[in-house]
Amino acid sequence: MAPNDSAHSADREQEPAAGRRKAARYAVPMAVAAVAAGTIGLVPALAASGDPELPEITARQLIEKIAASDTQQLSGTVKISTDLGLPALDGLAGAVAGGADSSADPQSRLTELATGTHTLRVAADGPDRQRLTVVDGSDEYTLIHDGDELWAYDSASNEVFHAEDPEGSGPGAERDGAPLAAPLTPKELTDRLLELSGDTTSYEVDGTARIAGRDAYRLVVRPEQKGSTVGAVTIAVDARTGTPLKATLTASEGGKAVVDVGFTRVDFAKPAASTFSFTPPKGARVTEADEAAAREAAEEAGSPVGELLPGEGAEDVGAVDVIGEGWTAVAVLEGPSGGAGDEKAPSAADGLPGGAGAFLDSLGDKVSGKFGTGTVFSTRLVNALLTDDGTVYVGAVTKDALVGIADGAR
Repeated sequence: MAPNDSAHSADREQEPAAGRRKAARYAVPMAVAAVAAGTIGLVPALAASGDPELPEITARQLIEKIAASDTQQLSGTVKISTDLGLPALDGLAGAVAGGADSSADPQSRLTELATGTHTLRVAADGPDRQRLTVVDGSDEYTLIHDGDELWAYDSASNEVFHAEDPEGSGPGAERDGAPLAAPLTPKELTDRLLELSGDTTSYEVDGTARIAGRDAYRLVVRPEQKGSTVGAVTIAVDARTGTPLKATLTASEGGKAVVDVGFTRVDFAKPAASTFSFTPPKGARVTEADEAAAREAAEEAGSPVGELLPGEGAEDVGAVDVIGEGWTAVAVLEGPSGGAGDEKAPSAADGLPGGAGAFLDSLGDKVSGKFGTGTVFSTRLVNALLTDDGTVYVGAVTKDALVGIADGAR
């Protein structure tokens, strides 16, 4: 078993803080659920058994092994368990996300992965072909990216969602600023970890594990900044390929894992080409993404929520700024008034069905400070502050840290 070995990446070059980017779509406080769901994409995780004997390796060497990994093809079964302290999103996801035209729309369906335990079947053949199937008893929800096309199919409702994007529409792509799916590749994980390098992070090799029948090293990644809600991320790294096989994210407050994701079965052979082909079943209702987006924009323009969402007839919101760096970076989105108006901004829960409105209300705590007054919407990992002038602060920081950052920004 490899001994513990700590390595700080202070000598690694730090990327400049993220600049301003256009916010094409931003529903408040669904930023909380969206960011939380995004954490699922940190890495595929697996069930472990046994502690194999492996050659010693330092933390830096293991990070370099991950970075050098070039796994393009794989298939397997993934189990995701998420405990963000949220109520179950089943049945509310579509309503809170703005109401999708189709039950197969990824924008609403994948939000459900932010709570509970789910079984997924995954397959990948390079950057242009991926397949993800969420198994729910006898029902399945399947998302397929094949070249410039993306298909989604809900077997329970026999509905299909179809999008075309010559610039790429894979699982990491966006439609109206919302991720269509969580990233599944090891490269996504590596990039996210190394973006947090510098004096903000420590790395430690903490033994070995047996994951989905493969020998792996355990890499523990810890924030070194006060105010982060992340306690540690433990990653099982395949000893042979450098591919991340399992990830467990724990909160700084302790308790059970916030996210535990992993393969229970994995195969690095090239999947069959037919895995990524799709033809709508007979009688299925097909929704085209462009047509759905046009209808959503028209509906949003005439609703209170629409005032917070840019689109046809809706007032454009501000750009996203980032305050801070590393694990305690906070995204700031100014409302339609630029955060300077005296009138109270529309509530994010206004105009939503009762169940969705109650869901949002259950997350909120009233706060005040130099920024005025507002509401903090919380999970165990992500907090979002919506001020009464429409400005949003969101990040993986504690409630007190978030309020302090908002105060400092005024």
